[in-house]
Amino acid sequence: MSISTSVLSDLLKSLPYLRPQLYFKASLTALSHAMEDQVLAATLAQPLVIASFQRERFYRQEAHRYQRLALRSNQVYVLSAPETDFTNSSEHYEKVAFEPKDGLSQEWHLVVIADNYATCLVCRENLGSIAKNKQLPELSHNLDIDTARRFEGIWTSERGVSLKAAELLLDRILVYRPELASKIEEARQRFGIGEPRSYSGTEQVNEYACDIDTDPFVQRLVTYLQASQYKLHKAYRSIAAQARKERLVNSISTAIRRSLDPHEVLQVAAQELGQHLEACRCLIYRAQAADSQAIIQHEFLTPGILSVCGQTWELEKNSLFRDIVEQGEGVCVSDTLSDPRVTNSPGLSLIAKKFAIRSWLMEPVFYQGRLLGIVELHYCRMPPHECQVGELDLVEAIATQVGAALIQAEAYANLEELNQQLEALDRTRSNLIAITGHELRTPLSTIQVCLESLASEPDMPLELQQIMLNTALSDSERMRKLVQDFLTLSNLESGRVEWHPESLTFQECVDLALSRNRTRSSTEKPTQIKTQIAQNLPLVRADGDWLVEVLAKLMDNAYKFTPPEGEITIKAIHNSRQMVVEVTVADTGRGIEPNRLEIVFDRFYQEEGALRRTTGGTGLGLAICRQIVNGWGGEIWAESTGKDQGSQFHFTIPIVHNSYEEKRTKVKSK
Repeated sequence: MSISTSVLSDLLKSLPYLRPQLYFKASLTALSHAMEDQVLAATLAQPLVIASFQRERFYRQEAHRYQRLALRSNQVYVLSAPETDFTNSSEHYEKVAFEPKDGLSQEWHLVVIADNYATCLVCRENLGSIAKNKQLPELSHNLDIDTARRFEGIWTSERGVSLKAAELLLDRILVYRPELASKIEEARQRFGIGEPRSYSGTEQVNEYACDIDTDPFVQRLVTYLQASQYKLHKAYRSIAAQARKERLVNSISTAIRRSLDPHEVLQVAAQELGQHLEACRCLIYRAQAADSQAIIQHEFLTPGILSVCGQTWELEKNSLFRDIVEQGEGVCVSDTLSDPRVTNSPGLSLIAKKFAIRSWLMEPVFYQGRLLGIVELHYCRMPPHECQVGELDLVEAIATQVGAALIQAEAYANLEELNQQLEALDRTRSNLIAITGHELRTPLSTIQVCLESLASEPDMPLELQQIMLNTALSDSERMRKLVQDFLTLSNLESGRVEWHPESLTFQECVDLALSRNRTRSSTEKPTQIKTQIAQNLPLVRADGDWLVEVLAKLMDNAYKFTPPEGEITIKAIHNSRQMVVEVTVADTGRGIEPNRLEIVFDRFYQEEGALRRTTGGTGLGLAICRQIVNGWGGEIWAESTGKDQGSQFHFTIPIVHNSYEEKRTKVKSK
């Protein structure tokens, strides 16, 4: 049924005087929204609106707007190539699903025809733009590439062109939805679509006449223009600032950027800065505001100057350092023999004399307000060195670069860990999509089939009706548990749970957890479950409901991965050394690889992989258990010798410390 011809080509053939123009996607978006706003602003127009999106994903971004447009008219048609569930329908407005190979899939259309005005936008995507996106599939959703897409076509308020475009699109709609013939004929007759028209003399001038308020259209375009101008202005300011910064520190920052090793960065910076400013000695060392001492590790020296590398610099009584911390800016001492900040400080005077410092410049290394270190320049020869404004600016700029380089170096040092965290987050995202998609779609489909059968087949036997009803109820309970797990984990992780610790008998909690899982064990598979609870086990202190929840989820996890002939064991012993009860839920099932014993407690972790699971569940159960056990101050861990060797999940519960326990111990000894 797909049609390869282009609506734009047909329009240009019918009206050869038209001259297409080039549009970027951002421009088309602005024009489309402006045309839609014009319809939304009208009260009595009841126009014909035809919108053709290339793909369903583009339609989804605007679906809410077309529901609003449908309140203004009953002649709204939306065309799109389906990607998920976009189908022919008449809800709110007429949806027309065309074949993906149809020529419409490369075009963008919006036609609005009212009694008092008309406007249309008919464009076809530029082939060069399509080829570029195909060459960069990994960036197909990147904003820059998306906004750079180019279209060739027509945008006009000429009524004759709009009517012709509407005629071509209505003909295309009839191919896919012939049942709309009467509705489309009503639109044709009302607006004169398809009728012969003249384009000479005053009639052509009147093609653009209208008596509507154009403010909504203009305001939308102005908004887009202002937003674009703001982005350009911001970009220009950023570029200018970066250019000034690069010119100022290019000779040194280039050397700094050659390495991400913090020691090498500091040594290169000291060497380059000392040479550039012709200092006798240049020091760069790490120091924070609260430090009392700093060790000099990076130094530049001119020949004949005494080295201070490896020396311990006293900072607590250094008035120059204290001034830097308090004022947040560098200090400059032109002559240490006359400056009172040095002459009045025995410690600074001793340093200046010992290392022949005649002029002294100290500049802090800050990053986002945090002191990271100090840059010092020493001039040891006569006459004293007078610091120039340009030199101070350069030292400050270099200090800023050093601060950024240090932060980058630290970030690079932690790159492997960060990458692992990002990979874990990506796995979490992928698993969330896959698992929730599977766990929600499957029961929803079953419920829908059951309810549709019950609704459409009233003569269905009662036994079969009961089966359908039980199936729907079972799957709705499955969905409820999924949502409940999401909410439970969210509340636990955000700290919104109120704990109610109490003194409990562990055996009672086990009995409650067993009763919760009894239904499953009797209906799915007869896996044997045993309990080995130590006698005279002390009372535990925990929130009873959450303790039962942990036991139930660990047993549920064991059920999933243990064959029918297998065995599940619940053990509990008193660990007197740690003053806790240690609980173990062991099974003889599939087991866990040793390198996965820790990540099984991660959110959405699925031992089989999210896309090839044979067992149900969301991968949230063990994550919930970890949050609960951590909540009462316990520990939880897993043990397994490998595949098909079974697994053991352990957790601890604090015990109750009171005289009752002592009395029970005395009675036992008698």
